[in-house]
Formats: sequence, C-alpha cells, structure tokens
Amino acid sequence: MKKFYLLLAVFIATLNLRPMITSVASLIGIMQSDLGMSGSTASLLTTLPVLCMGIFAPTATVLRDRIGLERTIFIALLLITGATALRVNVGSVLILVVTALIGGVGLSLAGPLLSAFIKKYYPTKPGIVSIYSASMTVGAAVASAYSIQIYNRTDHSLTLTLSGWAILGVFALIVWSVFLKSSPGNHVRVVKSKLPFRNKRAMLLTLFFGLMASMFYSVTAWISPIAHSFGYSPSSSAMLLTIFTLIQIPVSLAIPVLVSKFGKRRFFLIFCSVMELIGIVLLLLKLPMLPAVIALGIGAGGLFPLALMLPIVETNSSEEAGEWSALSQFGGYIIGSLGPFLIGVIYDHSGSFVAALLAMLVIIVVMIGTQWFITGRKPEVQTRS
Repeated sequence: MKKFYLLLAVFIATLNLRPMITSVASLIGIMQSDLGMSGSTASLLTTLPVLCMGIFAPTATVLRDRIGLERTIFIALLLITGATALRVNVGSVLILVVTALIGGVGLSLAGPLLSAFIKKYYPTKPGIVSIYSASMTVGAAVASAYSIQIYNRTDHSLTLTLSGWAILGVFALIVWSVFLKSSPGNHVRVVKSKLPFRNKRAMLLTLFFGLMASMFYSVTAWISPIAHSFGYSPSSSAMLLTIFTLIQIPVSLAIPVLVSKFGKRRFFLIFCSVMELIGIVLLLLKLPMLPAVIALGIGAGGLFPLALMLPIVETNSSEEAGEWSALSQFGGYIIGSLGPFLIGVIYDHSGSFVAALLAMLVIIVVMIGTQWFITGRKPEVQTRS
C-alpha cells in the first residue's frame, strides 16, 4: 500500500481522538445552564473518556489478536463516530453520559493500536509518531476553538455543535474501510497477548506516561482558573488555554523527528520536563502568564509524542509495541485522570493555587527521575525519520 495512504490513515484516525472530549469541555458551562446538569455530572463527560482510555486499553490487544490490527482500529473509529453522532439527542443527560462511555472505549482501543500500526508499517521510522501526536493536538485544538463559534452560528444548537464532529469520523471510516479488504479474518494470526507487567522497563514507561498525563490534564483543566485567580479576564484566561494547546502542534511535530535523527532520548525527555518545571516556577512567582504558558506548552507538546514513541523504539514487533502501549496507557490514563482531581482537592483545602502548583513541581521532579532510569538502561540507536 502506498506510504502516503498509510500516513493519511494515521492522520485522519488520530484527528478523531480528542474532539468528543474537547468540544464538551468548551461548552460545559452552557450545558449545565441549558440542561440543568450538576457539576459532578458535567465532570463525568470529560472524566469518563479519560478513565475508559486507561481501563479498557488492555482490551485493545485482545481484540487485535482475534480479528486483526486494522479491523480493531476500524471498530474503534466506529465507536467514536457513533458515540459522537448519538449526541444528536443532546437533550438527554443520560445519552451524554452513555456516549462519553462508548466513545471512551473507542479511544482506549485506538490509542495503543495506532502505535502498533506505526510499528508494523514503519518499523525503522518511529518519528512517524509525530503525525500521530500533532494530528491529535490539531483535533483537540480545532474542536475546542470552534465549538463555541458553531454553537453561536447555529442558533445555540447544542445538538448540531456536539454531534457535528462525527463528520470527521465518517471520513476516517471511509479511509480505513480499505484495510478491511486487505486484512480478511481468515488471515489473522491467532496469538495470545499478555501485558508486560513483569517487565521493569515497561512498568517504568507506564509510570512516566501516568506522570506526563497527570501534568497535561492538570494544566489543561486548571490553567484558565489559575489565570482568572491572577486577575485575568475570562476571555484572556480562555486565550491562554488556546495558546497552551496551539504551541503543542509544532513541538509535537518536531520533537519525534529530532529524536529519530539524533537519538538522545534522555536529553529531549528531560528538556521537555524542565520546560514544564520552568512554567510552574513562573506561575509560582506570579509573573506575566504568557511565558509560563508557552513553556508549559513546549513541555507538554514534546512529552506526549515521546511517551507514544518509547514503546515503539523499545520493542521488536508491532504485537509487542501494542502490548507495551496498552500497558502504558492502561496505567497512564488512570493516573492521569486523577491529576486534575488531586489539584482540585488541594485547591479546595488550601484556598489558593500555591499548594497545587507545588504539587505539580513534585510530579515533574519524580517524572524527571523516572526518565533518567528509562533512558539509562538500554543503548540508544539512531533511526531514520
């Protein structure tokens, strides 16, 4: 199959991995007002998909072993698209919660298996993961930035705004339908996957993924409230969140390519973590927030693709890469989903964000230590980007 089509398949699939979350996040206040949702119910619409991405990640390898890699990714996209389309009945709070659960299962399947897909078709080019991470960031940013505009231009229609993002999934299903023809069920190898719980390196990667995700979701959830507490207007606070998201796009494209070309995974991992450290320190000093947000965006934009890349470069086959990715996302997203909650609890008890920011500093320091161990126990080799 032509390389361009394979890259298109990765791009269009990962473009669908965040809009159902970020479109809701940008409209939560409106949805609470229009639908009479409580805060706890509203939080489920963003928390459930992230939890599912962790809890159901091991299912990805089980399905892959039974029906094949490409077919499982197609099913994942079908679940995401169907869940998003079902939000046409957005007047029902129950439907919103159920679709968050269904979509989360789809996300849990697609995440680790897209890493395995890259390993299968680009075994010597892990830098291709930059397309994965950048496309995911683009999808998140577009849905976050345009959901409010679509809502205003459709006469305040939550139905059209939330379900309309299913169009991206329709395009993805069309592209991925080609793989159904090229991977018939009778050619699927019957193997039995086991998550590498006893592999110390795999467990270190899982811890790193969890710490990385914890920081990412904590900053995403709380950067606007932090800005507001510093005296920024609601519009300026929202703009800082947008900048945090957008700065990740070029970084997530560049970092995997640089690592593939020069090696030095330890340097780039710790560099990105130090950028997050600088961002949190700037917030603690209560300096103008733009430099802090840029530093945090650079750190987050680099760490996520590196977390996706490590299972690919550390393993020897697409099956093994899928197993390591499933484990790292299983534990990682569960840990990551707890980050924003922990920050909220600390803020509620302390009454300010100082203690919460100090907790983030601790997370980053532990993450740097984990990265040091990950990269210090296996020789690095350069790979073609």
